[in-house]
Amino acid sequence: MASNLHVKKGDTVEVISGKDKKAKGKVLKSLPKDGKVIVEGVNKMKKHTKGTQKDPKGGIIEKEAPIASSNVLLYCPSCKKGVRYGQKIEGDKKVRVCKKCGKEL
Repeated sequence: MASNLHVKKGDTVEVISGKDKKAKGKVLKSLPKDGKVIVEGVNKMKKHTKGTQKDPKGGIIEKEAPIASSNVLLYCPSCKKGVRYGQKIEGDKKVRVCKKCGKEL
């Protein structure tokens, strides 16, 4: 199911459903084949690691797990919430703009 996602790495997004609803964060990684994104500080999971030469003790690491891209909206700083966006062509570039206020995202 490889498709383009509506958000990309580095975008600020707002989570609109799930246990971290209304949380804001930066997209750390996008996984277009799975239709998922990893958002900073959202959907934390604990992973138990075995001891290695680098880290002889091992332990529990907390890291972000992927969430469905349909559960996030692009964040507009002027509207201060997650919004839908449209595209505008400026020169030879496509630019994403907020549907509510018309500002560039």
